[in-house]
Amino acid sequence: MTTTIPRPRRVRAAATEPHAQPEALGQLSDNDMYDRMVSAILDHRLPPGTKLVEDKLAAAFGVSRTRVRPVLVRLANEQVVTLTPNRGASIAQPTPQEALEVFEARRLLEPRLVELFIANATDADIAALRTCIDDEEAARASGDMRRAIRLSGDFHLHIAQAAGHQTLGRILRELVSRTSLILMTYSPSHAQTREEATACGCREHRALIDAIRLRDAREAPRLMLAHLARIESQLEFTPPAAEAPDLARLLGGV
Repeated sequence: MTTTIPRPRRVRAAATEPHAQPEALGQLSDNDMYDRMVSAILDHRLPPGTKLVEDKLAAAFGVSRTRVRPVLVRLANEQVVTLTPNRGASIAQPTPQEALEVFEARRLLEPRLVELFIANATDADIAALRTCIDDEEAARASGDMRRAIRLSGDFHLHIAQAAGHQTLGRILRELVSRTSLILMTYSPSHAQTREEATACGCREHRALIDAIRLRDAREAPRLMLAHLARIESQLEFTPPAAEAPDLARLLGGV
C-alpha cells in the first residue's frame, strides 16, 4: 500500500501585512530628504516654529512615515528641528543665547577654513565664489532677499568644501543652517535695514575674495572675522517697542 505524504500547505500572508516591494526607482534616499529640508530652511521657506507633520512630509517625499522619522532625528541632533514628546516635530526656534553661541563657533571655524581654502583652492574655486556673489547681488537687486540670503550661505559653504577639511565643513553646514533660522528670528524688522545689511555682506564677500585671490593668509581670515562680527551685530534680540495706541481714533466713536 502506497502512503501519500501530504504536501505542506502554503501559508498566505496576513491581509494586514503589506506585500514587500523593491524600493521604487527614483525614490528619495534619507540624504535626499535631509538635503531638501535643509535647502527649504536656507531658502527661508520653513520659518522657525513650523510644525512638521510626519504624514504630510511622507506624502511630499513619496515615502512612508518610518522613512521620515530618521531624517527628523538627524535634524534634531543638529538642533535644526525640535522633537517634543506628544507634540511631534517643528523647526527650531533659536534663543538669543544659542544665536550668540552659533556665531562664536563660526568665528572659531571659518578663519581656519579660509586659510585652508587659500592653500588648496584652484582658480576655478575662486571663480565659483565670484559667481556666487554675482548671483547674490542680482537677487538683492531684484528684491529676492530670500535667495540673496541663501546665496550668502552658499558662499561660506563653498569655501568650506574647497578647503578640504571634511569635519570642519560638516560642522559649518550645520551652523549655516542654524544661522538661517537665527536670521529669520532676529534680523532687523525694517525692510531697508535688512537690505542694507545684505548689501554690506556682498561688499564684504568681494573684499574677502580679493584677499583670497592674493593668497593673503593673514588678511583673509581677519576679513572673515569682521564679516561675521558685523552680521552678529545686526541681530535684534529685543523686539521693537510697540507704538502707543491712538486712543482718540480707537475710542472716539464711543
